[in-house]
Amino acid sequence: MTENYHTHTARCRHATGTEEEYVLAAIDRGLKILGFSDHTPFIFPGDYYSTMRMYPDELENYVATVLALKEKYKDKIEIHLGLEVEYYPDRMGDLLKLITPYDIEYFILGQHWCGNEQGEPYNGRPPTDDNARWERYCSQVIEGMKTGLFTYVAHPDLLHFVGDKDFYRQHAKRLCEAAVTYDIPLEINILGIHSGRHYPREDFWKIVGQTGCKVVLGCDAHSPQGLADFPSEDKAMELVKRYDLNLLDHIPLLPCK
Repeated sequence: MTENYHTHTARCRHATGTEEEYVLAAIDRGLKILGFSDHTPFIFPGDYYSTMRMYPDELENYVATVLALKEKYKDKIEIHLGLEVEYYPDRMGDLLKLITPYDIEYFILGQHWCGNEQGEPYNGRPPTDDNARWERYCSQVIEGMKTGLFTYVAHPDLLHFVGDKDFYRQHAKRLCEAAVTYDIPLEINILGIHSGRHYPREDFWKIVGQTGCKVVLGCDAHSPQGLADFPSEDKAMELVKRYDLNLLDHIPLLPCK
């Protein structure tokens, strides 16, 4: 890897390390481009708030910190400022207003919940055999693709479906075909490999290879060390070779506003 756009900060409450430590780790491992994409703040009605994303009042400091490092290390590495965002149709308008004053360059789509999150189960666990939930997940990701706001889809195989395999493949194919139609890459998630999670999922990536989707690697770094996980990166490349995946050498950023 020479670039990674999937990097978190301690503001999401489940990552460690300072932003500068991430930058130094990226330089040390030889990355040419580092993108920060911490979990986006959302403005929810009522008193609900997620415990796995930054708060809206932390956004200004997030932007200022990353931009200061971008200037400080401009001769050593190219730094970009983004957010990892769920596609919540009724929350996107408020999010776009929230980021308007700031130099946010890109979104990556990480659909950790369906609906608008409130009252919904987390997509990554526990396993589910609910056909309707897998179909709904794929539909919401596809609707997110259609907006043109997202540079790529992070861990597209996040939902842990353990039901009918034919049904799984049917809607995985639908998601992959949409990625081709809307020209949006899909991410092989290196953190998933490192943590022994259910993703990357072999039968999903076989379909990715068959449909010809563009593919990227994403560290999903929640610590500076996550930017140099070479054994997991090697396993990701084995997946690329096994299914003859269309891996991009460079990830073009799509503007998110």
